[in-house]
Amino acid sequence: MALIDDTASIAVSRHCRIPTMTASTDSLDFLHPIYENDAVTVEAYVSGTGKKSMEVFVKVTGEVLDTGQHYLAATCFMTFVVVKTDETFTSVPTIIPESVEEKMIHKGYKKRRENRLRELSFNKELGRYISQQLPNLIEDDK
Repeated sequence: MALIDDTASIAVSRHCRIPTMTASTDSLDFLHPIYENDAVTVEAYVSGTGKKSMEVFVKVTGEVLDTGQHYLAATCFMTFVVVKTDETFTSVPTIIPESVEEKMIHKGYKKRRENRLRELSFNKELGRYISQQLPNLIEDDK
């Protein structure tokens, strides 16, 4: 999963050339096992942009080296946010999807963003009820 995050981070950096950080892993779906002697390729591109955020689509493909057969092993959507701006910053650059794949992925961006914002709101509310106490510590009653 670190390789997915690293690859997504590179795609974001190339797209906007300003400091960003991972805000969330929105979905990560494992579709096919990657076996020990298979080759792995991780590709990522920005699939949607807001004013200070970017959605990144990551695909992990495998290759059976003995046969040359390729397969889709995993897909992932992540969100990155701008962490530092100066007075000249207005928004991250928009994207223009080019391939059939990019157009299809970009087409669902607004709906995924709405879902992501709704889930973020829910998780913030849930956080109000989650204990901050460290586990397995014995309280001293003295």
